[in-house]
Amino acid sequence: MSRWERTHTALRNAALELFLTHGYDATSTARIAEHAGVSEMTLFRHFPAKDALLLDDPFDPLMAEAVRGRPPGEPPLRALAGGIDESWREIDSAEVERLRTVLSIVVATPTLQGAIERNSARTTEALADALIDRGAAEPDAHVAAAAVIAGLSRALLRWAGDPSGDPDAAVRGALRVLGGPQAC
Repeated sequence: MSRWERTHTALRNAALELFLTHGYDATSTARIAEHAGVSEMTLFRHFPAKDALLLDDPFDPLMAEAVRGRPPGEPPLRALAGGIDESWREIDSAEVERLRTVLSIVVATPTLQGAIERNSARTTEALADALIDRGAAEPDAHVAAAAVIAGLSRALLRWAGDPSGDPDAAVRGALRVLGGPQAC
């Protein structure tokens, strides 16, 4: 792991710990930087805003790339569901648990709603672009991506609120409803 990656991870972990302990709104970026052992300027080199410490994740590029790699001619909803299912399998259990924690913070923090909407819009756009790259018509790509992100978001929020919930079942259940591959 490079120095950049170590610092990035330390900042994400420090932020999550402080958000859980003190709440998102009560935690300053200066406090996060101090807790991670770096300057606030370094924090902002890694993350453009405080909300990015929570919402920055490796999932979007993985999902978009998996969608691009789906079989030619596959309908947009099936390509999205299959690509998301493939990429979900690549995410390690520590990141899945981090996602549960992040979602619980998001649900408890009304001031994050705008950031969540912007993040969902970026994810939707990335997936729509992946479909367009595969030859899907632009309106179809955007509608399919929006539908899948809405369904997946709802399933993940329900899972995050259920301590005994199975994340794989939540994701695959949402994808199955949305017309995903039979393997879901």
